[in-house]
Amino acid sequence: MRFQRIDNFTIFARLLSKSLKKIFFISLILVFSSISTRAQYFLEYGGSLGVANYLGDIGGNEGARKDFISDMKLAKTRQALNVYARYKIKRYIFLKSELNYLRIAGDDKLTTNTYRNARNLSFVNDMLDLNIQGQFVFFEDMDLGADYRFRLGMRCYVGTGLGLFYSEPKTLYKGEMVKLRPLQTEGVKYSAFGLSVPLTIGLHFTYKKKHRFGWELCWRKTFTDYLDDISKGYGDPSKLSPLGVELSNRTDELSVPIALANNYGFDPVQNPKNIRGNSADFDNYVTMCFTYGYVIRGKSSFYRSRYSNFFVKKRRKLRTLRSKF
Repeated sequence: MRFQRIDNFTIFARLLSKSLKKIFFISLILVFSSISTRAQYFLEYGGSLGVANYLGDIGGNEGARKDFISDMKLAKTRQALNVYARYKIKRYIFLKSELNYLRIAGDDKLTTNTYRNARNLSFVNDMLDLNIQGQFVFFEDMDLGADYRFRLGMRCYVGTGLGLFYSEPKTLYKGEMVKLRPLQTEGVKYSAFGLSVPLTIGLHFTYKKKHRFGWELCWRKTFTDYLDDISKGYGDPSKLSPLGVELSNRTDELSVPIALANNYGFDPVQNPKNIRGNSADFDNYVTMCFTYGYVIRGKSSFYRSRYSNFFVKKRRKLRTLRSKF
């Protein structure tokens, strides 16, 4: 039943991918276009630089997988960066849209789990992630130091929303990086696009109302088990390409006792369970970044209330004059 649920969601994700990309693109345009519309003071744009890691079927510690960062391998932490726009809707509510580039990686050589270590699989995945989040400020002090000059302010916030990502797992084979998705190493065709739910916690300091420095941790819950190209069992060699056969089962690259080696590979007699990964859990990934943003400052409320009304009155007067003729 679990396998069927993953397949159904993959089909559903393919149908939605095109429309979702349009929705996210339009949302980005709407956020950035607010630069030239009302309430310009509430718009911020910027970028971040940080690190990324993942939780999936590769790596982990001794025993069963644990859905927490303690089961990640810090040695495979890789880079992450993004650009973003954030719009203040109300005092404590913000809307943020961001485009991320990040790399996640894993290697069975680093795990202390004997069976994963003998499996000898590895991957690298360069991902693009586009998401939209609503963020809620749960703590705010806009006058740190209480000097009444309001030079430095601080906010702490949490957020969540919806994300669309592009994923292309690869592995190193004979000195070259090889894309795994087209090879269908498990005999399963899966999409390069997927959905995620970002769960964010962060804080930022605003200096002189313009410069915003922050820190943010974002965990992405996904609905796919193929960020690392591992989920179920080994693909049938008769249905795979020669390269697909080589990269589906890489245990033979190690000196593994025969009794242990029989647990790997597609063999209905020696390995009837055909376990390559654990499809009971989806893959997740996390980023931790330091951010910088610049806050757009528009006209003051006095200017808008006085001169905007002046121009409105002037236009009305002109229309009145025209009507007399």
